[in-house]
Amino acid sequence: MASPRALKFVCLVVCAMVMAASTAKAAISCNQVVSALTPCISYVVSNGALTQQCCQAIRGLNSAARTTPDRQGVCTCLKNTASQFAYNSRNVALAAGLPGKCGVKLPYKIDPSTDCKSVK
Repeated sequence: MASPRALKFVCLVVCAMVMAASTAKAAISCNQVVSALTPCISYVVSNGALTQQCCQAIRGLNSAARTTPDRQGVCTCLKNTASQFAYNSRNVALAAGLPGKCGVKLPYKIDPSTDCKSVK
């Protein structure tokens, strides 16, 4: 089983890629992003149950990230937060699948190698 740090990291990476926003002029703070995605951690870290709260958080962040700077800011926040934790390919795969499981369509893949500056 992954450590709590690994779970937080993976969740953040997935959500960051999902929301992709820029911290420079983003209306959504990094603290808001991390706090909103807390319900997704157990799913990404330990393949726990996918909760309605997690999907609501993903849909809410996706709706809130309306501008390119917002999406790039969310992406950057999640990548920076995720870089502080250890994660594995299973965690990344679970995170990458979250948007689809929650009915959110993204124009990019959720992946640690995503270039947040290219998110539109």
